[in-house]
Amino acid sequence: QLQLMESGGGLVQPGGSLRLSCTASDSSLDRYYIAWFRQAPGKEREAISCISSSGGHAKFADSMEGRSTISRDKGKNLVALQMNSLRPEDTAVYYCAASQYMCSHEGAELPYWGQGTQVTVSS
Repeated sequence: QLQLMESGGGLVQPGGSLRLSCTASDSSLDRYYIAWFRQAPGKEREAISCISSSGGHAKFADSMEGRSTISRDKGKNLVALQMNSLRPEDTAVYYCAASQYMCSHEGAELPYWGQGTQVTVSS
């Protein structure tokens, strides 16, 4: 079974940038659609964006459009989420998720999930 892991989270000042990474051990991500989600305390999980095996992508969150970019590095078996101009409201646990079949903003459509990485935007 595919196992995902997120990294790159941490504390960043408002207006700063972070690059999150989604990787897999003993499995290849190149065959999967990979999506990024986030969940802030007291709020529902929110889909951010998704990338296909061919590099096509979809953006789901209006609040992140223009401030995030999803990309795939097949040679490193990695999908990244570059986030810029971060705001306090971006504070959340960020997850990557995978499907063999589709990009979806519905978490239930993606059967494989990582454990999440914490992003805190604060001065």
